[in-house]
Amino acid sequence: MTISLPESDERHYEIVVVGGGPAGLTTALYGARLGNDTAVLDRGGGRAAMMQDTHNVIGIPESISGNEFLETAREQIQSYGGTYHRAFVTAIERHEDGFVLDTADGSFLADRVVLATGFSDARPDPPLPRTGRGLHYCLHCDAYMFIDEPVYVMGHGDSAAYVAMIMLNFTPDVDLLLRGAEPTWSDETEQLLSNHPVDVVSADVTGVQNGPDGWLEALEFEDGSLREYRGGFAMYGSEYNHDLAATLGAELTDDGLVVVDDHGRTSVDGLYAVGDLTPGHNQIPVAMGQGAKAGLALHKELREFPKSLAELETEGSVAPTDVPAISETLRRQAAAQSSADGD
Repeated sequence: MTISLPESDERHYEIVVVGGGPAGLTTALYGARLGNDTAVLDRGGGRAAMMQDTHNVIGIPESISGNEFLETAREQIQSYGGTYHRAFVTAIERHEDGFVLDTADGSFLADRVVLATGFSDARPDPPLPRTGRGLHYCLHCDAYMFIDEPVYVMGHGDSAAYVAMIMLNFTPDVDLLLRGAEPTWSDETEQLLSNHPVDVVSADVTGVQNGPDGWLEALEFEDGSLREYRGGFAMYGSEYNHDLAATLGAELTDDGLVVVDDHGRTSVDGLYAVGDLTPGHNQIPVAMGQGAKAGLALHKELREFPKSLAELETEGSVAPTDVPAISETLRRQAAAQSSADGD
């Protein structure tokens, strides 16, 4: 398959970010503010959009939902001249020194591409509590709200067993729900688990009881028992959205993560990856830090000045008419932003 090039130069950007979560939006913010023509292609959704409240982001009140957090970020990017498109990238190919990306709304051309497509949590079978109101996926984000509360962990592998034991740091009342599955954790994990006060429940869940506020109150089990919980965590693994990276031949880990250096560069020249798609902690501040570092590295690659000695020898001195090296679109936006700040 060969993707058709965009019909207009307006769809040619120095930086195209695929994915509109905290990592991708931070990369785009740095790209636009540092004078690079930048676009975000975002299919919508994602883990951050699902957040009822925002936790562990300094300066952001916890009353801010994930959607509010992301909308503010999109507005910031556009205020500095970055472009946001609601679009799902279906394919990507190399084109000369850059890339061409295909969407249902046509194609885009990019000098550099940043993949920020993240992952999806594997969900257990219903019946389930409401996500964010009793069903959670991020231990480091949400453990605090369950201090001294009865908690469940769903799963049957090593990760579920370890999360159950970790939750003992926050509450003495932890159940590990196998939901009818046989344990698949290691013998070492079994030894650890048997020496911690975690109640392993084999019976499957058959019903959910919620309170008037929508929060979980209890789970019903096939053996007829009822257990009260404030909430808990589902640990069934992750599905990494790495198809675009794999298509381009980027190196992946055995778990399906995209291998990157300290500034988000992949094994493919000109291709970056940030956020939950890469190894590391799945936290918003971490993702934002990765996006900032990638944005700085991209600017260093793409900026016009200073010219190298070799370039000066070949091309001659930089003339006053050659500067500044920023597109007219971004110059106008910067002038508008400066004017608005002065009002």
